[in-house]
Amino acid sequence: MKPAERMKIPRQPMPEQDAVARSGNFKEVNQGYAAETACTEANRCLECKKAKCVDGCPVGIDIPGFVGAVSAGDLNKAADILLAENVLPGITGRVCPQETQCEELCIRAKKETPVGVGYLERYVADWAREHRKDLFEPPTPTGKTVAVVGSGPAGLTCAGDLAKKGHKVTIFEALHVPGGVLMYGIPEFRLPKVIVQAEIDTLRNRGVEIATDVIVGQTYTIPELMNEEGFDAVFIANGAGLPMFQNIPGENFKGVYSSNEFLTRVNLMGAYDPAMADTPIIPAKQIVVVGGGNTAMDAVRISKRLGADPATLVYRRSRAEMPARVEEIKHAEEEGVIMHLLCNPIEVLGDEDGWVRGAVCQKMELGEPDNSGRRRPVPIEGSEFEIPCQVFIIAIGTKANPLLTQTTPGLKTNRWGNIEIDDNNMTSIPGVFAGGDIVRGAATVILAMGDGKESAVSMHKYLVGETGG
Repeated sequence: MKPAERMKIPRQPMPEQDAVARSGNFKEVNQGYAAETACTEANRCLECKKAKCVDGCPVGIDIPGFVGAVSAGDLNKAADILLAENVLPGITGRVCPQETQCEELCIRAKKETPVGVGYLERYVADWAREHRKDLFEPPTPTGKTVAVVGSGPAGLTCAGDLAKKGHKVTIFEALHVPGGVLMYGIPEFRLPKVIVQAEIDTLRNRGVEIATDVIVGQTYTIPELMNEEGFDAVFIANGAGLPMFQNIPGENFKGVYSSNEFLTRVNLMGAYDPAMADTPIIPAKQIVVVGGGNTAMDAVRISKRLGADPATLVYRRSRAEMPARVEEIKHAEEEGVIMHLLCNPIEVLGDEDGWVRGAVCQKMELGEPDNSGRRRPVPIEGSEFEIPCQVFIIAIGTKANPLLTQTTPGLKTNRWGNIEIDDNNMTSIPGVFAGGDIVRGAATVILAMGDGKESAVSMHKYLVGETGG
């Protein structure tokens, strides 16, 4: 097919569950491409000789290669290409922000809509999971052992790549279910748990061991893993799970949640079913969520599904500055979420029994850009107003939990508590590497995966003596 013919093909929309119906259930919103639709979308690729889209992929997938294979109807080849660089394609196909990475660099994006790389990635990953067995051939064992701290996207990726090289890998996970933020932080309607579990099962089938209920920093320290348990190298990928608060009056009232607690209760502890949950979410007809990122969007959309009417999002900047994915914002609006933009809570109100009854918000206007490059929100005097609510959820970010770093002598951290690494992702301790949110601060799943891949390369070289790290 000639480029001119390809340019005439419009981007194929993702089939979605009806907005009214989905706002009352936890089933996946995006339904996935049918075979014919996937082929049509793949045919939109212009097969650039110098494909810039690859430069936008943190894990280096041969995007034109797998898209071209879909176009040709060779899904086995497409899966081989995709799985060669990505051990979690069913996950990234659903939650990776392709619109600001590979798709943003697509040549078609200059004049119209880019190729739906993420939608095609999901299609191929789902096809492979349903239609073929894992074709992994066990490599020759190296005799080297690696401990990976954390089973989130960085840890899983690093473990999978090291297992391909023949190293014996054990992942230590603090919670009772592996998957990290993929399991406890992202709701079912965006990322079904069965998809995460399938990706984890694939790693287990490749020899990766996963020990749950192990808190590194308490059950074991990093020095104990290396000196007493005998691991040859360690990869720290425990994320940035310490919630941040606004430090405004009333944050200690009953009914105030951090987004971490709220999402963990719903995702891992079944709080969406009050009749079955040991730790249900407090019943509330009105819920306010503070923040503008994907986590805030997840929390407010969950609130809607739990019966909040209204479920309200409060964000101190405008929609243009929202860090959440465009698709998530669109879905939230379709589902009836109320958004108070250019507003910021300044106090949580409580009743005489100490329960949340509302929030005082102040309107904002945008001033000069701050260090993030976004215009700084400036309070408007005398603009305060109240929003009634019985649950108040704070989703303004997370930071590094000091439990691990404080029990690791000689481990250098920066002023935010994040671990410092060199150009090879090695920490200040020889043989100890780190990546993901514990290094870069709260970021995306795919950036954490990229760190995991880079670290695996450096760790392999270190383990076989090719370099000092």
